[in-house]
Amino acid sequence: MPLNSYGVLKGRPVNRQLGSGSNPHYQIHIVDDTTHYRIAVNVASQLAPSELEFLVDSRFDHPILAELIDQPLGWLPLQSRPGGVALDFIRSNLFDPRNMRVLPFNVPGPDNDLNEKIDQFVQRAMADEEAHVYAFGERWGPENNTTDKIFGFIPGNGVHDIHMNQGNVGRFTGDDGVYQDGALLFHFPRTSQWVGVFLKFQSQTWHTDDRTGHQIHTETSGPPSDKNIVTNPFIPGGQPGPEMPDGAIRIVAALVNSIESPEVEFVTLLNTTNETLSLDGWMIADRDKNKMSLTGTIAAAEALRIQLVPPVFLPNKGGIITLLNDRGLRVDGVAYTREQARNPGWTLKF
Repeated sequence: MPLNSYGVLKGRPVNRQLGSGSNPHYQIHIVDDTTHYRIAVNVASQLAPSELEFLVDSRFDHPILAELIDQPLGWLPLQSRPGGVALDFIRSNLFDPRNMRVLPFNVPGPDNDLNEKIDQFVQRAMADEEAHVYAFGERWGPENNTTDKIFGFIPGNGVHDIHMNQGNVGRFTGDDGVYQDGALLFHFPRTSQWVGVFLKFQSQTWHTDDRTGHQIHTETSGPPSDKNIVTNPFIPGGQPGPEMPDGAIRIVAALVNSIESPEVEFVTLLNTTNETLSLDGWMIADRDKNKMSLTGTIAAAEALRIQLVPPVFLPNKGGIITLLNDRGLRVDGVAYTREQARNPGWTLKF
């Protein structure tokens, strides 16, 4: 079943502790106007390989930020559905999965492990009284009359599962769900900067069922010795192909704010491969997961401009665009903000 209590905590960081030991978590002490919380961030996996995949976007920009910035301090429960601020690493187009990298949590030297990648922004936020941390994950507590074992406040209370929460294996499949992924966002108002920290276990896959969040298993071949090998149909930095379609066709541009009335919207696709590809059965989806079907072909190294038709709609206030292949797998996805779409008649380049 999905997470029991998914949401986002907005608050001020006042203390932290680096991850260590056999089940390391980077710990953050967060406060709002009335309550203390502990944020427990996994920096290593209990399953092999233990190193996490991570991405730090120091110039994070996404339409959800316009909704988050006005949220009051404290815990906000979120419904796990499209169109809101609930996060989904696959469906919300928060970042390019190809940019994730594997990193151990603690190695000698400066700025070269996961503890330090997170710590630099926590320390900066602690030193800036205007900064806020947004922790997406699952709430635990408050645990009445129980002292927090890390920071000592009463009652014990906080947020965990600050990582991707779908595409799991083994006993962790019970945590699978869509629109319930965890992450850390930092807002520094003085510099108008948002920073996103996104974490994923290597055992998790990049294609999951739209309803359950479970891994999508495809027919594969191999000897009997392959029995226990986990199939991950996406490899960051790998070349796209039939079994790994991610990036074969890219969304490179869109006309969102047209000058016509009613507005006429376009999306431009680029075939990055060396062969003509069929678009029959492919789809384009918007932020609310409305979809339109595609047909025809797109030649090697060619671009194709597609006019969108209802129910797909790209609002001027910000949105996302996702390209799905004929198996329903995400091939590419982008996001844009109100600021990017402010000029009527201009085309956005991704």
